[in-house]
Amino acid sequence: MIEPNQINKLVEHLFRQDSGKIVSVLTRVFGTDNLDLAEDVVQDSLVEAISVWQYKGVPENPSAWLYTVAKNKALNVLNREKNKFSIDAKKSLQSKLITMQDTDDLFSEQEIQDDQLRMIFTCCHPAITPDSQIALALKTLCGFSISEIARAYLTTNENINKRLVRAREKIRDNNIPFEVPAGKVLEKRLQTVLETIYLLFNEGYSASTGNNIIRYELCEEAIRLTEVIASHPSIINKANVYALLSLMILNASRFKARQDSEGNLLTMAEQDRTLWNRQMIDTGLIYLHEATKAENLSIYFILAAISAQHCIAVDYKSTNWQNILMLYDTLIRIDNSPLILLNRAVAVSKVKGAENALAELDLIKYNAFLKSYYLFYSTQAEFYIEINRLQEAISSLEKAIELAPLQIEKKMLQKKLDSINTK
Repeated sequence: MIEPNQINKLVEHLFRQDSGKIVSVLTRVFGTDNLDLAEDVVQDSLVEAISVWQYKGVPENPSAWLYTVAKNKALNVLNREKNKFSIDAKKSLQSKLITMQDTDDLFSEQEIQDDQLRMIFTCCHPAITPDSQIALALKTLCGFSISEIARAYLTTNENINKRLVRAREKIRDNNIPFEVPAGKVLEKRLQTVLETIYLLFNEGYSASTGNNIIRYELCEEAIRLTEVIASHPSIINKANVYALLSLMILNASRFKARQDSEGNLLTMAEQDRTLWNRQMIDTGLIYLHEATKAENLSIYFILAAISAQHCIAVDYKSTNWQNILMLYDTLIRIDNSPLILLNRAVAVSKVKGAENALAELDLIKYNAFLKSYYLFYSTQAEFYIEINRLQEAISSLEKAIELAPLQIEKKMLQKKLDSINTK
């Protein structure tokens, strides 16, 4: 019999992989004013999976099992929640579900793709405030927990919960349709959609919770959703979409080299570049070329161009840091956020030396976000080590270890600290 903890891990994986798909399809069936019902059906289906699989074993196709249970529970909801639907609406919904005797009809790949696209544009409707838009999309479409969204926004669970409640109320009160908009409305809403997807990718690229520093399935889902958008015929200006695709694919091309055999994170200088996926790099560069057709360079384009500089370098020493610094100088005219300035400081250290890089960090060290961000202190420590100010490096590393969210990161930083203390 499969161990309960293994079943829990499998269900957690299915939640990430399938919950957004099921919620999207059932929202088409129930309507956007009953979004909470669609989410309840998914949650109940996952709970049943944990219960049933412990005694009967995991089915051959867990996703298909989950879709079948979700469909049956949707029918039960129609009978149980009579007051939520008019008689005509109930008959119509039952007809939709019952006539699709084969679950594959309801959850076909094309239906899922279309409904997820409708869902993400529904979540990003202008009637909903921007912060609530992204929180709702991450929760309903991407399977983020409230605590994960709170960490991404550096706020409390209570604040995120309030945003979600307000977003659902706006959808009901404004009768927001479950559709992909057209024309200028589509172009305006696309920016929030891309921002949401990029947050999803970043959570996978550097996870904020759990034992794994890379959550591949989140990155894959972010890339897949962006490819769905890129292929949609209604979207005419796709330069930003291509730029985001380029950025994510180029970064994902280095995944296999980011960790050693024990799961420890490796710096760019330590990575075995023969493990980089050259096919993905070529694809990312093609998308980057497509993105150059934009009238204005976006943040995604510049970040992709920076990633490309790393990908095309044959080894770490060959990296064109001068070009990277120039790209960062361009980027901060568009976005001078603390994280961008921190990353720029690394390029400054390569071109102008660690002393100049430390001076750059001094300009931003009082920022509220960076004061609690472990990578600020680990980066600062690297600069101190380079100029042999080891006591200050030790202090910075100790602070970084204190703030690092994952044990694997703490372990990596402790190893560096130990190497200094033995000198």
